[in-house]
Amino acid sequence: MNATVLVVEDDTQIARALLVNLRARGYATHHAATGQQALKLAADVHPDVVLLDLGLPDLEGADIIDGIRGWSSIPIIVVSARGESHSKVDALDRGADDFITKPFAMDELLARLRAALRRAQPDAGEPLIETSDGRMRIDLASRSVSVAGEPVRLTKLEWRLLEVLARNPHRLIGRTELLTTVWGPKYGEESNYLRVYMSQLRSKLELDSSHPQYFRTELGMGYRFTP
Repeated sequence: MNATVLVVEDDTQIARALLVNLRARGYATHHAATGQQALKLAADVHPDVVLLDLGLPDLEGADIIDGIRGWSSIPIIVVSARGESHSKVDALDRGADDFITKPFAMDELLARLRAALRRAQPDAGEPLIETSDGRMRIDLASRSVSVAGEPVRLTKLEWRLLEVLARNPHRLIGRTELLTTVWGPKYGEESNYLRVYMSQLRSKLELDSSHPQYFRTELGMGYRFTP
């Protein structure tokens, strides 16, 4: 099945150019000219990727990112005339996957769209991770985790942290890498965030959170997932 793209753009000419080029390459498309339309279509259609303009007539693009990230991890590529560094950093910190500045080359935008879709695909090699004792199962494809056969509810940030660790079993992941991957580039020094969320993750998934078996701390360096 061809990927579905939601184009969020209030400029009629740019929207038309995007839709024509996407359809010519076999993508299914939907168009929203306002933020409210974008949020409704995202919830109704569940697109595979969103192309998002930041300057909308009713809502800020940042609000759209927040609204979508509240329930979905679908790729969001910001396409905006706002080329300032702070606009890019803010959009990426809020959960956007990429940022391309107007005016843009259509070939470059399409290449970034394909890359975002590839990254969004579940790891086909090992979508299901099970600990050696069989107690915990992490399903990367369905974004779910269970302990002793019972599903465990995680927050969005808890899941992101778990996913990064689970995709890198037995590898020591440094604190800065975890912080910037999960929270964004501005949070590389916020070690307290990591301590709090790792504690929450352990309390939900470890048999004894004070003596963790799966999520181990390497003092002064980072964390290691040992399934």
